[in-house]
Amino acid sequence: MTELTNLTAAVLAEKLASGEVTSVEATRAHLDRIAAVDGDVHAFLHVNEHALDVAADIDRRRAAGEHLSAVAGVPLAIKDVLVTTDMPSTSGSKILEGYMSPYDATVVARARAAGLVPLGKTNMDEFAMGSSTEHSAFGPTRNPWDLERIPGGSGGGSAAAVAAFEAPLALGSDTGGSIRQPAHVTGTVGLKPTYGGVSRYGAIALASSLDQVGPVARTVLDSALLHDVIGGHDPHDATSLTDLWPSFAEAAREGARGDVLKGLRVGVISELPDDGFQSGVSASFRSALATMEAHGAEIVEVSAPHFEYGVAAYYLILPAEASSNLAKFDSVRFGLRVEVPGGTVEDVMAATRERGFGDEVKRRIILGTYALSAGYYDAYYGSAQKVRTLIQQDFDAAFAHVDVIATPSAPTTAFRLGEKIDDPMQMYLNDVTTIPANLAGVPGISIPSGLAEEDGLPVGIQFLAPAREDARLYRVAAALEAALVDSWGAPLLDRAPALGGAR
Repeated sequence: MTELTNLTAAVLAEKLASGEVTSVEATRAHLDRIAAVDGDVHAFLHVNEHALDVAADIDRRRAAGEHLSAVAGVPLAIKDVLVTTDMPSTSGSKILEGYMSPYDATVVARARAAGLVPLGKTNMDEFAMGSSTEHSAFGPTRNPWDLERIPGGSGGGSAAAVAAFEAPLALGSDTGGSIRQPAHVTGTVGLKPTYGGVSRYGAIALASSLDQVGPVARTVLDSALLHDVIGGHDPHDATSLTDLWPSFAEAAREGARGDVLKGLRVGVISELPDDGFQSGVSASFRSALATMEAHGAEIVEVSAPHFEYGVAAYYLILPAEASSNLAKFDSVRFGLRVEVPGGTVEDVMAATRERGFGDEVKRRIILGTYALSAGYYDAYYGSAQKVRTLIQQDFDAAFAHVDVIATPSAPTTAFRLGEKIDDPMQMYLNDVTTIPANLAGVPGISIPSGLAEEDGLPVGIQFLAPAREDARLYRVAAALEAALVDSWGAPLLDRAPALGGAR
């Protein structure tokens, strides 16, 4: 039943609830799809051998008349940064190869409780450090639109799995754009929630003040359905907000059917010049704004003068926090251990970290340790935190005049594998528009805005909203999505190449 893989999560959920389709059928279809195409895509690091058993249990409970969640029985892919008890959790690193967690991440536990069926763990840049999924210790993931191109990062595996119709939903994490930038280059939808809106408990930490877990999907409604499952307060996470959140799925439905764009004030940042973006990205962005204007939105220029320092500040704050978080991988308590005959604990630790960590992880640990060292803390880390405050103030000032801010989700379409791997600065600049949201803790969403004219590859538009206004993003994004699909005549992914003839 390969056609089941083409359904959105929302439509599949309806068919499951009505009894038209069983979870076993839906899960088997996606497992067959993975078997057919993942040899080319390499979205998955581990496929769940118990997936059909989980699906069968959902079918049994439904047949018994048990009340189930709206998404019960829908398959789900899980980024390997999230720990799971029944599958290895490696964070894309050799230092954790084969590691089995004694507990589930909160978002995984909530997904299981809602009856979502874990298909497996998806590939990622090692410890979420990268923008291309080329820094995975287990080999790169490839973009389903063009197998010679990157799927974004760090969560390229989750985005590629959704884009390749291997999974209708996926969990990702976003520290500086790792959900939104892959969504941009794969024609999918990805949302970074308000910081604290989704639990980070059980997400292998990169930079604790920046990390956030969020949904990856093919439509705005699908993203909202998953967000409803994973969101909310978690006492295990000290940074978790205690807010009572509205239904994000209802917000998305409201946006799709209502007149949300009429009178909406959309901010465009004056300091974001066209010359920093691929021409096809800029053209798609302007076209999307024109569509919003045609539906009654007002485009307003806003100033964010400190955004240009975001990348520099981020690449001091993130490495500093990473150097602290990754100190736990010391060969003593868990993970890889490289024996050094006659060596001290320090010798074993050094040998283990040398072999277990990849080059990009080592680069960032060195940067972060230097930034935190005596005599440099105030000059580097302290200054970066001051820039972070200025960026937060830029957002506050802008949102006093507009409802949302719009930017291209990334500067270019998917570049070729290997093209930027030896140029860290060019790699880091992929996140120039996504990083500010992480520094400020505000929510951001990327949805497809079209195909770039010069290469026919997907382009995304990003919307940012004030903290705690995730529902506003879903309304706006769903409204634009509906308007664009009306003009295109079909969802963007319907134009993606069919991998291996399986679709």
